[in-house]
Amino acid sequence: MSPYFQDHMPGNVCFGCGMDNQDGLHIKSYWEGDLAICEWLPEEKYHGWANLLSGGILGTIIDCHCMGTAMADAYKSEGRALDSAPYYRYATGTMNIKYLKPTPINQTIRLVAEVTESKGKKIVMKCTSWSGDVQTAEAEVIAIQVFNSDASKDKNPFVK
Repeated sequence: MSPYFQDHMPGNVCFGCGMDNQDGLHIKSYWEGDLAICEWLPEEKYHGWANLLSGGILGTIIDCHCMGTAMADAYKSEGRALDSAPYYRYATGTMNIKYLKPTPINQTIRLVAEVTESKGKKIVMKCTSWSGDVQTAEAEVIAIQVFNSDASKDKNPFVK
């Protein structure tokens, strides 16, 4: 079984994390102990200013990393594998990002997310962005469960 959260989200066409979006960023998140990690190398086309990553792209990867983390945390708290039913999906309730330093585009970005609260359908996370040993951003992100394959008989909004 793949350790990457996004590999267990069939039909996901999201620009940031969707494996079914050929033009997307295709971020990959995984557990490292109790922390969720994402390492992603930007391409030149994601410039903000010369040699710096666009803040919008950084916000996108923080958002997508945290939604995958919320899903994986829910499964983990239930003691089950990422590929097991019922299937959950999360959407962003709020996201507050502080951009601390410019993020260079020519090196791998490391995101580190930690779940700080889990209550019902709501999961709160702290996420930091790193370029080498320099922290470039920090965010508080609230994820809300919007799909549960056992609880909803509606069509899954994440499938084409």
